[in-house]
Amino acid sequence: MAAICAFDPQFKIQRMIETMELSDAVKGKIESYLDDSKVVLFMKGTRQQPMCGFSARTVAALDSILPDYATVNVLDDEDVREGIKAYGNWPTIPQLYIDGELVGGCDIVLNMLNTGELHEYLGLGAPDRTAPEITVTPAAADKIREAMQGHEGVALHFLVDANWDAQFNLAPPQGTEIASESNGIKVLMDIATAQRARGAEIDWVSTMQGEGLTIRLPQAPPPVKQMTVQELSDKLKAGDVTLVDIRAESERARASIEGALIPDRPTMEKLEAMPKDSPIAFLCHNGNSSMGAAEYFRKQGFSDISNVAGGIHAWSMEVDPSVPTY
Repeated sequence: MAAICAFDPQFKIQRMIETMELSDAVKGKIESYLDDSKVVLFMKGTRQQPMCGFSARTVAALDSILPDYATVNVLDDEDVREGIKAYGNWPTIPQLYIDGELVGGCDIVLNMLNTGELHEYLGLGAPDRTAPEITVTPAAADKIREAMQGHEGVALHFLVDANWDAQFNLAPPQGTEIASESNGIKVLMDIATAQRARGAEIDWVSTMQGEGLTIRLPQAPPPVKQMTVQELSDKLKAGDVTLVDIRAESERARASIEGALIPDRPTMEKLEAMPKDSPIAFLCHNGNSSMGAAEYFRKQGFSDISNVAGGIHAWSMEVDPSVPTY
């Protein structure tokens, strides 16, 4: 058995974690997160806006089976970002905890999802491993076969993430994937992708911008619409939309629209329980930050989601000048 030497990068990382000091204050903060929720993901960014690929993939995995879980954005707290590595003796982020116990990082979570172990761990029913029906057109099949020539021992993997962004890549099969075949092309998917890929149509097209694969996902919810403040005014008068103001309390105190909801936990639970075709619009200062909240609800399958273009500032300028600008 080979000895580990001090020049081994993994050894250095391990030694760094072992010698890292974890203050009682940081330990208490981490444990308070774990005490508050059964499932906690320490990640870079938020559930609505992950800030690294590994965090995004882990969120996509959890979103496919859990309607609610807690996340902690380590980018907002340097002490927690470094402390969580020492707390669980785990060098990377994201980190998933269930019932206060460290489960692991991105690769472990994805593997547990595809084997069904994560479902069992969470007390959920066995995952649906039914292969989705997909269509690969003859033109696309020819191009895919050309691309795979000379790549022995690899398979074609298809990924549809929580944002409904789709991509292909070539990699060795892991043995836990779900396989679908069309026109002689075998496509491997994880469990979450298999649910989102039902009815997918993959074609090869030529346009003025060039050639490439196109992917149509019938299961994908419609994109977030941009609603003008004039449209919002009309819909509010008619009672045809639920408005959610995502700004901080201090901003809402300066300028607000009567009847707008605030995204506290009870309100979020109420919104998520509404019918998926409920019209919901999201508002912020200028219409930028509210897109994240709108995208989150779109990902949950809501089909009539809007972002208020220009936000409360546009409302003040174009609809109700009595609302202060800031």
